[in-house]
Amino acid sequence: MPELPEVETIRRSLEEKVKGKTFTGVEIFLDKMLKGLEPGDLDEKFKGKKITGIDRRGKYLLINLTGGVVMVIHLRMTGQLLYCAPDQEKAKHTHLVFHLNDMYQLRFIDQRQFGKVHIVSLKELGSISGLKNLGVEPLSDIFTREHFKKGLRNRRIKIKPLLLDQTFIAGIGNIYADEALFRARVNPEQVAANINAREAVRLYTAIREVLLEGVENRGTSIKDYVDGDGTRGSNQNYLRVYGREGEPCLKCKTAIQRKVISGRSAHFCPKCQKL
Repeated sequence: MPELPEVETIRRSLEEKVKGKTFTGVEIFLDKMLKGLEPGDLDEKFKGKKITGIDRRGKYLLINLTGGVVMVIHLRMTGQLLYCAPDQEKAKHTHLVFHLNDMYQLRFIDQRQFGKVHIVSLKELGSISGLKNLGVEPLSDIFTREHFKKGLRNRRIKIKPLLLDQTFIAGIGNIYADEALFRARVNPEQVAANINAREAVRLYTAIREVLLEGVENRGTSIKDYVDGDGTRGSNQNYLRVYGREGEPCLKCKTAIQRKVISGRSAHFCPKCQKL
């Protein structure tokens, strides 16, 4: 699933191309990808609206349109949003094609069909499940060391699933949680409330570092992720633990282990990240 760095990279790669452009129509090949409206409602909600900018909240893309309308997109596991020339061959699993007044198209592609596209008013943003309860943005000024340390207090939950909780911190998934925990030398099974002040500062710093590096490297392309141009990221070349089960730790040469914690896999070094 695209995480914060991937969604931010998509946002940046698309905004420079589509800001100021107007939607002129849409082709719908799979109705269920549109949430909360019928295909016949699209003209009123969407057609003729100009794109004023693209924001990101956690793993959500928010395409802002004139008239107080927002297109909210969650790519989920395999979703892609591509800016394409009209004569470019349509990829398999292309479910929505949005036409722009520059004759180009925004195509929503999703092999597993878990993605969601909402078209709502600004007043309705708070009604979208998942979006309305998102936690703090980890690259924002609000996310301070003290904010993070306070959030860990009294949380009798293992740190790995807590980092994946989108109501706690928005945008972190398996890849960047594993990488941050490794850099901070914190075991993924450590109970959050038991993390001491020094560990908490290390983890706070590591979270910001791995996310910023992920953005700088234009995301992690392991399976389906590409940016708005269809270009793969390069952050997969710099991962230290994620996806490296059985390979030697880059610090101590101990074999990286993989363990399922609360239903999600975690990659870690048992020596560098002692429990």
